[in-house]
Amino acid sequence: MTDRLFQQPPSDKTALEEGLALTPAFDANGLVTCVTTDADTGHLLMVAHMNAESLRRTIETGEAWYWSRSRQTLWHKGDTSGQIQTVVEMRVDCDQDAIWIKVRVAGDGGCCHTGRCSCFYRAVPVGHGTCEELELIKDD
Repeated sequence: MTDRLFQQPPSDKTALEEGLALTPAFDANGLVTCVTTDADTGHLLMVAHMNAESLRRTIETGEAWYWSRSRQTLWHKGDTSGQIQTVVEMRVDCDQDAIWIKVRVAGDGGCCHTGRCSCFYRAVPVGHGTCEELELIKDD
């Protein structure tokens, strides 16, 4: 490693897909997508982004850190709301451009800035040709 926090992904596809080194494939903006689910229920909570520093902090602290694209700053989830996300498990996908973390949420269990448990609280009806209106989903 040089001054980078993580090694660059290997150019060899087999080494990338089957290797055991964490070599995140950050996009042109220096980010990887992070899918966050509830460790106990499996429910999808949110999708956010991590840069190298937020990924490093998540690994080191065991709490979820993200990169806020709107504020252009590190974001320790729950730091102000009390909804700290404790990471139970972290996985990386086959080409290491996406992270999946399973968390337990402190406080009232909310993850969305709207106060809901999940950021995915509206369903899109499919199979009807058009979508005139979204369906509001109640938290489980």
